[in-house]
Amino acid sequence: MFGPDDAFLNTILKLLRRLPIYPMFGRGRTRLQPAYVEDVAEAVARIMERTETCPSVFEFGGPTSYSYEQLLGAIAHQAGLAPLLIPMPFAIWHALAWASEILPGLPLTRNQVELMRIDSVPSPEMPGFADLGISPHSIEEILQRISSHRG
Repeated sequence: MFGPDDAFLNTILKLLRRLPIYPMFGRGRTRLQPAYVEDVAEAVARIMERTETCPSVFEFGGPTSYSYEQLLGAIAHQAGLAPLLIPMPFAIWHALAWASEILPGLPLTRNQVELMRIDSVPSPEMPGFADLGISPHSIEEILQRISSHRG
């Protein structure tokens, strides 16, 4: 999930602005389909308003499925940045996460590294936004909205 003041999008933006060379998890091939927090909130509200029996599990994803590398590129482009994205093996990320758990203040855990090894996209067989009549917002759209409000 992402939103204007979240830890996901803002952390990536902050790092992209500070690092001319951005290390990616693995080769950047993990599939991600981030959903906008307000779209998810609207979906939850609509599910709770339903009187008929509905599925117990919904899977929500934004309108675009990205590889991690594509997602970083889209975020960087919206921010007017052009970092060099370099692959970094998961073994190195695991070592950094292990060190991060020993040394307080470093924002990386082994669980986060493991999650970046697994595709995070909704299953087409599961109900989602479309079943609730919601057209999800893209990261690009929300980044434009954020920059126009801050600029």
